[in-house]
Amino acid sequence: MIAVLLFVVFAALMLLGVPVAASLGLAGIVSIAADNLDSRWFGLIAAGQNALAGISKFPLLALPMFVLVGVIFEKSGVAARIITFATACLGRGPGMLPTVAVLVAVIMGGISGSAVAGAAAVGGVMIAPMLKAGYPAPFSASVIGAATATEILVPPSIALIVYSISVPGASVPAMFAAGILPGILAGLALILPSIWLSRRHGFGQNESALDRPPFWASLRQAAWGLATPVLILGGMRVGLFTPTEAAVVAVIFGLFIGLVIYRTLGLRDLPELFREAAETSAVIMIVIALASIFAYAVTTLGIADPLVAGIVGLNLGSTGTLILVMAMLLMIGVVLDGVSIFLIFLIFLPLFVPLMQVFDWNAVWFGILITMAIAIGTFTPPMAVNLLVTSRIAGISVEKTVPWVGWLVLGFSAALMTVLLVPGLATWLPAYFRY
Repeated sequence: MIAVLLFVVFAALMLLGVPVAASLGLAGIVSIAADNLDSRWFGLIAAGQNALAGISKFPLLALPMFVLVGVIFEKSGVAARIITFATACLGRGPGMLPTVAVLVAVIMGGISGSAVAGAAAVGGVMIAPMLKAGYPAPFSASVIGAATATEILVPPSIALIVYSISVPGASVPAMFAAGILPGILAGLALILPSIWLSRRHGFGQNESALDRPPFWASLRQAAWGLATPVLILGGMRVGLFTPTEAAVVAVIFGLFIGLVIYRTLGLRDLPELFREAAETSAVIMIVIALASIFAYAVTTLGIADPLVAGIVGLNLGSTGTLILVMAMLLMIGVVLDGVSIFLIFLIFLPLFVPLMQVFDWNAVWFGILITMAIAIGTFTPPMAVNLLVTSRIAGISVEKTVPWVGWLVLGFSAALMTVLLVPGLATWLPAYFRY
């Protein structure tokens, strides 16, 4: 009965227009209090304790720093210089600018780990040249929106940090290492349909007439930005600093690039950068805290056990059950906004962890699969946060991207299925680095 109350209150609050995170927290509080009728204060105290426990975890110290890194590199012009260098490497021709967009998005993911920041940075620089080269606005917005979805998969990823704090055996370094090969694979899975669609429909006919940037000059300009992922991941690998310390180093390095090297930032810009990063970090922390209350309610009320038993009772086997879980996550990711996608980790982990134990799934591999499923949701309409950003930059409605984004969803889904069927793509690097 209490379990029914939990979901009824959550659904009612959602229908009333209450934000998802607040609905989860309030539903959890009501259910915990109802389960402790003789000592309601104990239930409320337990809710507060679990909200605090949800965000009082050492790896989360890195989260606001990586958010700030994303804001700094978005505003400092790093994306524009990397785009110029990638264009110099690949040359001009139909399908090349979409390829550049995907490659730059993957590289930017190795700097910030924030898909929304990447969509704003890459979209703000790439969409105008793509339109000039003859790529339609809906297609351009679709490619960049899908490409920047890789940024929550490529380390350093905020999503992977959130996952690692809740699952034993999935440390932040292990998750970061595990995301590299799937992130590259996802990028390739987006490049192929982008080139195919460009040549099939005759997009980019004007691109060959555009000048190709000089290689060495563009390399000198982009070298500072390209060095950032090496600094972050390389420093952690050789033991110079922890992930949290790496985030701080990345902030200092980003400020040095923006203030001293490129001079695209001034001291007067810093308060606004800090304010934007603080607001985003606060929202994520509140979401995590409120979702932790809901997850605690699911665990203590015994809701997870019958659900796990029901799924296992379907007799789908390990692979079949995994495909079912991925399909469920894809459907949920479509209707959640950009911040609420973090709720998937915290809400469903009480259900997923027992399933992992029953089927002996590798926790790191499973975390990468979840992250890839969530990434697909960030550019799948209607609640496609990346597409909302890129469509706004392109001056079109999200609905116009549907004919093009569908092909990109298929490509990313194929990458997801490949990692599902070949776990070594996610587990080899963590094992090699002995994480």
